[in-house]
Amino acid sequence: MSENKKLRSGQFNVDVEEKPLLWTDRKRWLGMPITFTRYTLNEDKLLVNTGLVSLHEEEVLLYRVRDISVRQSFAERLFGVGTVCVSSTDVSVPHLDLLHVKNPRKVKEVLSKCVELSRHRNGIRSTELMSDAGSGAESPIDADGDGIPDCLENDSNED
Repeated sequence: MSENKKLRSGQFNVDVEEKPLLWTDRKRWLGMPITFTRYTLNEDKLLVNTGLVSLHEEEVLLYRVRDISVRQSFAERLFGVGTVCVSSTDVSVPHLDLLHVKNPRKVKEVLSKCVELSRHRNGIRSTELMSDAGSGAESPIDADGDGIPDCLENDSNED
């Protein structure tokens, strides 16, 4: 669109590129997709749309995903479905369950690969802090509070 042209109500002056879908499914009941919850994955985000009359959409950007796990009860195994649990650093959606989806382990693997690719594309590096807390090991003593354990400090007074 021309920069000088006025926009009418409902028009946009920006093009939004639609990303190709990598996976889509519905929440299932007794193994059949007869609910109104839809899951969609593209290379940037995971979307959950719920509702028939009133619609609600949740979105998690893939580079914000921290952990993915799968739960499968006995009944879910009988119907060939499972629940994929997604934890993220997203403030509005810190935990998201993809309930009763087909092939939950494959969904988890695809989602994991997409998360890694998204982090790489966006230049996101994640670090984990390792700690002895809860391991039963005593933490090193730092009497002077300088952040360096006393056993690693070199005493300049010793000759």
